[in-house]
Amino acid sequence: MLTEENVKARYAEGAQEKQQALCCPVDYQTELLKILPEEIIEKDYGCGDPSRYVEDGDVVLDLGSGGGKICYMAAQLVGESGHVHGVDMTDDMLALARKYQSTMADAIGQDRVTFHKGFIQNLAFDLDAAAAKIEKEPIQNAAGIEAYESWKLSQRKKNPMIADSSVSLVISNCVLNLVDHEDRVQLMNEIFRVLKPGGRVAISDIVCDKFVPEHLRQDTELWSGCISGAFHEKEFLEAFSAVGFVNAAYDKWESEPWQVVEDIEFRSVTLVATKPIKSSTCGKNDVLMYVGPLASVSDSFGNIYPKGERISVSESAYRHALESSAGSDFVGFSESDIGKKNGSAATQSSGCCG
Repeated sequence: MLTEENVKARYAEGAQEKQQALCCPVDYQTELLKILPEEIIEKDYGCGDPSRYVEDGDVVLDLGSGGGKICYMAAQLVGESGHVHGVDMTDDMLALARKYQSTMADAIGQDRVTFHKGFIQNLAFDLDAAAAKIEKEPIQNAAGIEAYESWKLSQRKKNPMIADSSVSLVISNCVLNLVDHEDRVQLMNEIFRVLKPGGRVAISDIVCDKFVPEHLRQDTELWSGCISGAFHEKEFLEAFSAVGFVNAAYDKWESEPWQVVEDIEFRSVTLVATKPIKSSTCGKNDVLMYVGPLASVSDSFGNIYPKGERISVSESAYRHALESSAGSDFVGFSESDIGKKNGSAATQSSGCCG
């Protein structure tokens, strides 16, 4: 695929020599950079800092991990019980990341990072395993092709590179825009697949305020430079909601555009969203009251909350509301919480509708 090959070539060059045009100014957590090799810092290309969303105990997946900078920052935050997986398709970037793996393990005190060669839109297929298979059993005829395709299918099902519901946080730094448009639904489905119920995403990327016209999308230099493949700002949110994520929102939004091309503004954002927790609760025992300041609000589950009115919701909607960022706007009434308080009328927690 032309787009994919151009991206590989551009970032292979970036692994060898710093590419200034790929840099977007980012204020990283300096404490986490102190132990990183200068070469990794210098040859990192991103537009945000998704490591800020990493928590102790997380199993993190970094999509398009490049030279490993964000992975090694996250490794300092996940603690002894956590782990970080990085996925990238570019050999030179993977070589740079792996070059310092033992050095970083010594500095952190534990090897908490695994790098995989693969496509972020196909997280089940391990390209390193495929290369080893072909080297051991070269494809020489039609029967060999058939056997290899059968092996690929088996690998995806029985031994996926990243297993179903295996990570608690998916992060990425200016990479999703590099995926071809025809692969983006599969990309979103893969992110959803690998996350545990209740898992989160924190995606730093470039969005645009107008849809990119076809002639710019065909510009390979602009595409590999994280410009012409940018998601439209509304489209990006909708892409996550469409596959089942809830509470998709922009947690970071740069007011000033990074670049303007043909009157289209391209800016850095960080999108957050959550994979819902499946619940057997029908919703009759969980009630939310929105207390203001607006006349009413709605959530990603389709619930509408008029101010001051009790609304019966599913357990997932209830928990997501009370565990999000504006919980002073809600009062929660849950039968289980009430039982724990021996008959008290209500519980109030931090959260918002999303």
